[in-house]
Amino acid sequence: MTKVTIYVTLRESVVDPQGIATTEALQKMGYEEVKSVRVGKMIELQLDGSEQTIEARVNEMCNDLLINKVIEDYRFEIGEVASK
Repeated sequence: MTKVTIYVTLRESVVDPQGIATTEALQKMGYEEVKSVRVGKMIELQLDGSEQTIEARVNEMCNDLLINKVIEDYRFEIGEVASK
């Protein structure tokens, strides 16, 4: 079994209202060192298959369903699931 962690973020050219609000809130709370926040999402999958097959399938899943190709980018990491 293989664990895949997918990180989805808004493209740099897309305004991130949640990130802006978070930046402002942190600064108002006294965290003046915070200059910018970008908010995204993380998706974890557990899959069977070879690394090459998993890479291809995860790319398909992302492009078919998991991301909005117009405004989001993604990257993923493949790692082994610890056996119990």
